[in-house]
Amino acid sequence: MNRDQQLFDYLLRLADSDLVLAQRLGAWVGHGPVIEEDIALTNVGLDLLGQARLWYAYAGEVEARFAARGRSEDELAFLRDSSEFRNLLLVERPNGNYGDTMARQFLFDVWHRLVLAGLSRSRDVRMAEIAAKALKEVRYHAERSADWVIRLGDGTDESHAKMEAAIDGLWMYTGEMFESDAIEEALAADGITCDSGALATSWREQVAAVLAEATLSLPASGWMQSGGKRGVHTEQLGYMLAEMQWLQRAYPGAHW
Repeated sequence: MNRDQQLFDYLLRLADSDLVLAQRLGAWVGHGPVIEEDIALTNVGLDLLGQARLWYAYAGEVEARFAARGRSEDELAFLRDSSEFRNLLLVERPNGNYGDTMARQFLFDVWHRLVLAGLSRSRDVRMAEIAAKALKEVRYHAERSADWVIRLGDGTDESHAKMEAAIDGLWMYTGEMFESDAIEEALAADGITCDSGALATSWREQVAAVLAEATLSLPASGWMQSGGKRGVHTEQLGYMLAEMQWLQRAYPGAHW
């Protein structure tokens, strides 16, 4: 795998995670607990969708350097099977109750903010520009989801129990965020990406601080699920893609 192929794969990891989580959040439209929150969560999803488009557009340009042609944003989003997706397993977890959704968002947001901060210093000018733009939005995402974890964790007995269960249930999917493989190691060595493993300590410290304020327990380290970066996913992603991609699959080339 040459450097452009490695970069293409890494860009898909960023874009796919954003797209899948945006699709998950979109399922809450019209179902939020209050109208303000319904709108806020929709805006977060739209932010992530916009970021995914930027990463896909760049991925298509990189792909054109080693393939006959680079695929468009729509082709990369709607015409790949689940085994070709490179998103984190965490973001494909079902929405569950509102505590589950906000716990998933919080765990992802803290990681996302750290990654984008690192990528904003990339030697790849295009990557640095996209990351810097996205970071402005993600800082708000992280602040907002942390506030909800605290609000629910330090709320009623029921909200506390549900948030505790949500964090515990999702914890096994967080280790994958800090796994480095040959692709990430090679790109990091060239100053194109950041070292995923080096983010783990800061992520854990930030998460622990919020959980402490929320009167929630930090889960013990244990066995972690992984595979999303390699295209090995849970069945939940397949169900989601079937819903998300059906129009383009049923009517190839359809457009507004």
